[in-house]
Amino acid sequence: MKGDLTCRGISGLLGRDIQELMVHSGSCLPVSTIVNGVPHMKHSCRFFTIFALIAVLASVAEAQTVKRNIPYAQPENERQMVDIFAPENAKNLPVIFWIHGGGWQVGDKTSVQAKPKAFVDHGFVFVSTNYRFLPVVDMGTIVRDIAKSIRWVHDHISEFGGDPKRILVMGHSAGAQLAALICTDERYLKAEGLSLAITKGCVSVDGDTYDVPLMIETSAARRKALGQPDPKFGHYQKFGNDPVKHRDFSAVNHVARDKGICPFLMLHVAAHADTTAQAKRLGAVLSEAGIPATVFGATGTDHTKINDNLGLPDDPSTKALFAFLGDALKK
Repeated sequence: MKGDLTCRGISGLLGRDIQELMVHSGSCLPVSTIVNGVPHMKHSCRFFTIFALIAVLASVAEAQTVKRNIPYAQPENERQMVDIFAPENAKNLPVIFWIHGGGWQVGDKTSVQAKPKAFVDHGFVFVSTNYRFLPVVDMGTIVRDIAKSIRWVHDHISEFGGDPKRILVMGHSAGAQLAALICTDERYLKAEGLSLAITKGCVSVDGDTYDVPLMIETSAARRKALGQPDPKFGHYQKFGNDPVKHRDFSAVNHVARDKGICPFLMLHVAAHADTTAQAKRLGAVLSEAGIPATVFGATGTDHTKINDNLGLPDDPSTKALFAFLGDALKK
């Protein structure tokens, strides 16, 4: 497999690396202090050595194994590959399957910011997937790419310490729409020989197309009010130039009781009217069908930051996310 990188374990660092640090710290740093108004110089060997040891230990608190550019389809191409991040010696851990955003036209699986470390530190295997783009392929092909990637992960993730029966699907923006659809429209996974039962949770981050016709109508009304022209390649075109397809690519139209749909968390920017409306719309439809659904509106952020900050310890959306994952994995 390509791009194999294994982080050094703590045992190695407690050996040669720390000994080297202690030797290097022998070049004591002079520190100036003031005593009764008179400068005095003293050395800080002990302080520097302790500080260096702490820094090294912290850097390897959670060692991880990284595998990059693993193809999930043949013939190989860069748009149908995954990256996998796992704790060292992982075994039977829950799996996060991450779908990047970018308007279904741009983006990459490498744009994961703090997420891999955050999830590995919490005992997850983290998978980030690529998929093909509009207009080279159509929307249906993109969704089928996601299903095919999930099938590969289901079949192979145990080799990386993951549990194929505990996959949690997540995505941002365009990836949020894809995550919500793959977790509600069972046809895509069924075509790959799987069922919705393998998905234990779905987290959609600031998506605006869980109800595609609603988004199209909202955008059209806003443009009309502002005297703006219609886009040449907006949602209407991206989702197939056909109201029937618009409805079919909408997660809200596939929610029903007793389908085995997993619990949902919709994270959204509270100040963003479109994503707020879409999150509440999907949340209401799920709740009406008796499916656990949580809607969390993040304040003081925007469409980019809510994604970039996901995984940071003091981030409110991250706290809501891990609370949701804990509950979802209990079910």
